[in-house]
Amino acid sequence: MALKYHQQIISDLLEDSNGGLVILSSGLSLAKLIASLLILHSPSQGTLLLLLSPAAQSLKSRIIHYISSLDSPTPTEITADLPANQRYSLYTSGSPFFITPRILIVDLLTQRIPVSSLAGIFILNAHSISETSTEAFIIRIVKSLNSSAYIRAFSDRPQAMVSGFAKTERTMRALFLRKIHLWPRFQLDVSQELEREPPEVVDIRVSMSNYMVGIQKAIIEVMDACLKEMKKTNKVDVDDLTVESGLFKSFDEIVRRQLDPIWHTLGKRTKQLVSDLKTLRKLLDYLVRYDAVSFLKFLDTLRVSESYRSVWLFAESSYKIFDFAKKRVYRLVKASDVKSKEHVKNKSGKKRNSKGETDSVEAVGGETATNVATGVVVEEVLEEAPKWKVLREILEETQEERLKQAFSEEDNSDNNGIVLVACKDERSCMQLEDCITNNPQKVMREEWEMYLLSKIELRSMQTPQKKKQKTPKGFGILDGVVPVTTIQNSEGSSVGRQEHEALMAAASSIRKLGKTTDMASGNNNPEPHVDKASCTKGKAKKDPTSLRRSLRSCNKKTTNSKPEILPGPDNEEKANEASTSAPQEANAVRPSGAKKLPPMHFYALESDQPILDILKPSVIIVYHPDMGFVRELEVYKAENPLRKLKVYFIFYDESTEVQKFEASIRRENEAFESLIRQKSSMIIPVDQDGLCMGSNSSTEFPASSTQNSLTRKAGGRKELEKETQVIVDIREFMSSLPNVLHQKGMKIIPVTLEVGDYILSPSICVERKSIQDLFQSFTSGRLFHQVEMMSRYYRIPVLLIEFSQDKSFSFQSSSDISDDVTPYNIISKLSLLVLHFPRLRLLWSRSLHATAEIFTTLKSNQDEPDETRAIRVGVPSEEGIIENDIR
Repeated sequence: MALKYHQQIISDLLEDSNGGLVILSSGLSLAKLIASLLILHSPSQGTLLLLLSPAAQSLKSRIIHYISSLDSPTPTEITADLPANQRYSLYTSGSPFFITPRILIVDLLTQRIPVSSLAGIFILNAHSISETSTEAFIIRIVKSLNSSAYIRAFSDRPQAMVSGFAKTERTMRALFLRKIHLWPRFQLDVSQELEREPPEVVDIRVSMSNYMVGIQKAIIEVMDACLKEMKKTNKVDVDDLTVESGLFKSFDEIVRRQLDPIWHTLGKRTKQLVSDLKTLRKLLDYLVRYDAVSFLKFLDTLRVSESYRSVWLFAESSYKIFDFAKKRVYRLVKASDVKSKEHVKNKSGKKRNSKGETDSVEAVGGETATNVATGVVVEEVLEEAPKWKVLREILEETQEERLKQAFSEEDNSDNNGIVLVACKDERSCMQLEDCITNNPQKVMREEWEMYLLSKIELRSMQTPQKKKQKTPKGFGILDGVVPVTTIQNSEGSSVGRQEHEALMAAASSIRKLGKTTDMASGNNNPEPHVDKASCTKGKAKKDPTSLRRSLRSCNKKTTNSKPEILPGPDNEEKANEASTSAPQEANAVRPSGAKKLPPMHFYALESDQPILDILKPSVIIVYHPDMGFVRELEVYKAENPLRKLKVYFIFYDESTEVQKFEASIRRENEAFESLIRQKSSMIIPVDQDGLCMGSNSSTEFPASSTQNSLTRKAGGRKELEKETQVIVDIREFMSSLPNVLHQKGMKIIPVTLEVGDYILSPSICVERKSIQDLFQSFTSGRLFHQVEMMSRYYRIPVLLIEFSQDKSFSFQSSSDISDDVTPYNIISKLSLLVLHFPRLRLLWSRSLHATAEIFTTLKSNQDEPDETRAIRVGVPSEEGIIENDIR
């Protein structure tokens, strides 16, 4: 272990035999910490289980990578495919294993695990634990059977640990933990270690184009207007409603958490505002992440999908968003102006006039794109992302520095490594790679052509519908023809119609051009500048782990020979000069003297792979800044203090990108400060470590009302309660209800059931549906079949409709319920279901705990269910006969 603070965390955990909860800052290499603990584990201590939630899959791959890099045996995963006897032998082997909570809880309840030989359990996602989660259920059973087993819980999301009331305290109570270890980035040991040998950092601020600034300003204005509308409802805490908090995904959760209990009472406008704020946050993110054409395409889809119900589209500044987005891609000009420009160009040779933001203006298809009726043509603008040019310049500068060091015969063993470019997602990686390999203008051109061709496809899909609408529905104005023609000929829509027709003309010209070039040229090589041999060499050198993309070790050529970095808005004039000269060489054959670029790899941050340890890059370009990745870079440099590392950060100056990055650091620090305050005042019961826990801890303390009722009988002597049991389908362990039933003192018997989810008695069978599942089951027709099977084999079939505790106990407001039966209304569907199956009983449950109370009441005068009979129900015998049909 190279990191001293990791050693400190491990020594703190090993001191306490009961375990503890560790909360780190994101990016401080949680996977390496867990891998180190696994290497220290010996089989003589007993089996170690790592609980693996679906969200922790990337963490699992990192842990395996770090352990295998140290030539230690890696933990395997126990899956449901393994037979029971094989699973038992693995549990007794003493090795560490990954296992999902669903498999582990079923094996615990069926006593397939020798709990006495269990050393401990690691929980990799402590921030998602609650009192009703399956993980808490597992820990409670393990602690009741083996109180000496330790529990070690980990989380690198401090913000999630402070959401809700006393979240950390409740998590520790659910996991039977008494100690919490906090390791923020500003902790003294961490900050000293990471700042001892810091990497060389170059912070580059790129100015956004005028249209980008205009769009960003307009989106923030619309967002502010939506927030003001939300405040008027008086149903949300106003302190949380700021534009800065609206930049994060957690904002949606905060608003929904406040509105869920009264969701059915809200008007359509308020519900739409919640959805609109989510859309606007996406727009801000996509503005700085994607190119101009992709952004316009996304806006077009929003206009179609949200136009009739959206609130933000009718805000004062929303038209600017659409207007500026179009101006970044194209503009409409009169055909006569284009012809006169072409005439001037023909006279003055083949010079192209490009200035300012229209540096890449070109008429589409000449006279073919001209619309005779309107006399308007589409003129391309195709504004490139300002970061693209800066990225190329950084790559050129890196290659120049390496050549200088090679000539000066310095020790440059660290300098020949690959250049890593970190982007937010896979799509950005592919587009940037295309920009560097080819000409950026060519990339924009391809996006533009795809955009226009999609317009033609959309129109061809809509034409059959229009023909159907022409059938007359009445006479005169009732026919519908008169208002349509007047609207089409009105002045207001004439501009939109001209624009649409001009776009169609441009699209058809591109389609014709594409057909002729295909016929003439056949299949050309689309990437003439890539050195394929160097690509294959680059692939062979590197470790073939689960990286999605191949390593690019290619020599690429450039159109611009300036190696200078643009450090900020001061060099804007130089940028404009360079951009005006770039299009002149865009379509020409690149000169033989063009510079080579270093080998590079484009990495998507969302893939969450251990890329730094695999590639060991010497230069890293952070194209989309991310707080977690910045910390990973600091850790990587602290582990390799002798390796030279240069990091470039590319930000859009005065953008929400910078604001979001700085706010994410500030929010994490505030979360840790809150956790530190909570830790200082936290009251932890002495028996919270689970050492005093008996096997029936959940039923030791009956309710006070029960005690009072018993005092009249034999001086309050307690009657011996019989153990109640519930047969539960294995698939139901995805929900938290079995956990709550176990807390109520019921014995849970997990089996595979063909009919029903819960068997309460020989005559009562329950099919449980959450609200979302109920709607889906009605749509697919699955519910009808399930109720039919229950009615066939059980005297009292029950449909349990279970609501969430923090949401409204209602499908819809009373004003939305109509008097008539309609096929799309959920109440109508339920009414028809009950009419069709008269013996079906409906149970409406407000929460999980309410369901447990209902089950207890239903079982009070019933016999206990028979496990063997419940398994046979609905299953054909060897002769093909299905028994126990009560009809």
